[in-house]
Amino acid sequence: MANAFGSDILIQAPDPKEAAAFYVEHLGFEISDPNPKMIGLRGNHINLFIEPGPALGPVLEVTVDNVEEAKRRLVKNGCKVVKDEPHFPRVYVKDPFGLIYNLTK
Repeated sequence: MANAFGSDILIQAPDPKEAAAFYVEHLGFEISDPNPKMIGLRGNHINLFIEPGPALGPVLEVTVDNVEEAKRRLVKNGCKVVKDEPHFPRVYVKDPFGLIYNLTK
């Protein structure tokens, strides 16, 4: 397994602009990309991205060699697919302990 954790965290919010304003005003993030389809914020050792959509909670990005293989292995070991985007390719899985991963290549 050659998985790599990045410094990126992704969340989804019904109103990404409102969420971004909160993180800027109260936690000191700076907006690095105001794109409304995915607002980028920069912190001291972290990049936070906010997409429009229902809140999933924090999502850790994990880079894998093969998204489908990683998905099969994790589902076999108790994870559930939360969102699958094969055209990207990426898939969101929730582990048995509540953490959500964005598996991407």
